[in-house]
Amino acid sequence: MSDLKWNKNFALEQAADDEELLQELIEIFKESSASDFANLTQSIAKGDAEMGRGSAHSIKGAAASLGFDGIREVTDAMEADCREGSLTVTTEQLPKLDKLLALLREM
Repeated sequence: MSDLKWNKNFALEQAADDEELLQELIEIFKESSASDFANLTQSIAKGDAEMGRGSAHSIKGAAASLGFDGIREVTDAMEADCREGSLTVTTEQLPKLDKLLALLREM
């Protein structure tokens, strides 16, 4: 779980200290990140860096707003890679992101 680098205090602050709301937001993120991860995987298969950039950006934004710094860091590197028209870092980091999202689903 420490790989997620979750800043729960920050996340609670974003949810107005409402634990129930925070849990709902995390559940929404679990669902949306699964879809975005599938799109990210597809972008690598297609060689579509722009699609990869959008998917990485989506995961990064949600992770940042919920204090999941481990996910944010990985997807930030992926987004930067894709922005340059490359998928090299994105391809290398995909297994790490997969592991982090699996940890998230276990929460």
